[in-house]
Amino acid sequence: MKICIVDAFTDRPFAGNPAAVVLLDSGPFPEDEQLQRLAAEVNLSETAYAHPLAPGSEADWALRWFAPAAEVSLCGHATLATAHVLHTSGRASGTVRFATRSGVLSADTAADGSITLDFPTAPLTPAPLPEEAATALGVQALSTHYTGPQVGDYLVEVGDEKTVRSLAPDFPALARLGGRGFVVTARADDPAGDYDFVSRGFFPAVGVNEDPVTGSAHTALAPFWSARLNRAELTGLQVSARTGLVRTMLREDRTLLTGTAVTVIDGELLTGL
Repeated sequence: MKICIVDAFTDRPFAGNPAAVVLLDSGPFPEDEQLQRLAAEVNLSETAYAHPLAPGSEADWALRWFAPAAEVSLCGHATLATAHVLHTSGRASGTVRFATRSGVLSADTAADGSITLDFPTAPLTPAPLPEEAATALGVQALSTHYTGPQVGDYLVEVGDEKTVRSLAPDFPALARLGGRGFVVTARADDPAGDYDFVSRGFFPAVGVNEDPVTGSAHTALAPFWSARLNRAELTGLQVSARTGLVRTMLREDRTLLTGTAVTVIDGELLTGL
């Protein structure tokens, strides 16, 4: 059984966000306990499992995502990584449709290898940041929004890029608050630079203290910053230690996320699922 480690939302190894991709045979997924156990063993922010669907199905592949401690409903970087593996291994070309817990998602691979994901745009509901969260993050929020049950994060705007880069959260305290996590963001210091906004994502409740690059969070970051900057197309830089770039485009109730990926490990899973 094929397993790959892919660095997503980057064009070079050991940057971006690593995801494990496991390609299964056709048929139902293995038991959830087995999928979760392997995700914990791999211990990356996400492990993606995909199996082909029969011709005539609503999608080409079924896809699920597991963090080390829980299954998640939406994941951008592991979807991009899965599309990359399918494309580079010759299992798919052009646009691939995935049946997921968040509906049918598509990934289109261009001739240059860049991949564009078509995801639902997250709703943004103004919501006060719990005092415990503000203390654990160490921030004074300019604004706070909740991104709805599909994504399940608090989106926290702070004053400047330096504040985002210097955050040192209390992860055990954040984990006790539940939910999926917290995304902290600010406008780029240099409006003429290569990116329009910065962010960091913290998800200790699902076993990921800091996610290197969070594609799904950009379905909320894109409408948030597009409304403020009055542009439908933007580029976000997630300023984790590994960093990663996500190009975004709003298209009505959908958000397009574009990035590249690099396979760093290509191997075989020796224990069955």
